[in-house]
Amino acid sequence: MTYKLLFVCLGNICRSPAAENIMEHLIEQALSDRFAKSIVCDSAGTSSYHIGSSPDRRMSATAAKKLGIKLHGRARQFQKSDFQDFDLILAMDQDNYQDILLLDPTGQYKKKVRLMCEFCSKHTLKEVPDPYYGGSEGFNQVIDLLVDACEGLLTSLRSLEEC
Repeated sequence: MTYKLLFVCLGNICRSPAAENIMEHLIEQALSDRFAKSIVCDSAGTSSYHIGSSPDRRMSATAAKKLGIKLHGRARQFQKSDFQDFDLILAMDQDNYQDILLLDPTGQYKKKVRLMCEFCSKHTLKEVPDPYYGGSEGFNQVIDLLVDACEGLLTSLRSLEEC
C-alpha cells in the first residue's frame, strides 16, 4: 500500500518543498525499510503567488549546506482534489491549516489535516515560521524544525503500519 503525504505552506517555495525533500531524503536513508519506500511525498501552497516557481534559492542553499540535499519541485496551489488524493495533509502553520479547512466546508476531510509541528520531538514550536522575509537564521531554524518533524512523522507512520 502506498501512503501519500502532502506538505502545505503559503507559497510552496520555502517550507513545504523543504519538508517534501527532507522527508524524501529520510525515506532514501531508510532504503531497507519496505514501509518507508511506500511513502509518496508532494507539496503545495495555499496561495497562487508562485505557481510554477522552483524552491526559494535561500531555502535551497540552506538545505544543501545543512543536509547535503538539493530541493526539487515546482510550486503549485492546493486543490480540493488533494483531499481525495492524499492520506495526510501537513500544514506548516495555523493560517495554512485554516485555509485548507476552508476548502472543506463539510469537514469531511478534517482528520486528514494536521500541523507539521505536531510531529516534533525536540522542538516545542507549534508552527513552522515563514522565513521568506527574514535572514539566514530563519531558514536554518526551518530546516532544523522540519528534520525533527519529518523524523517524528516517519516514526508515527511506522507505528500505524505496525497496528
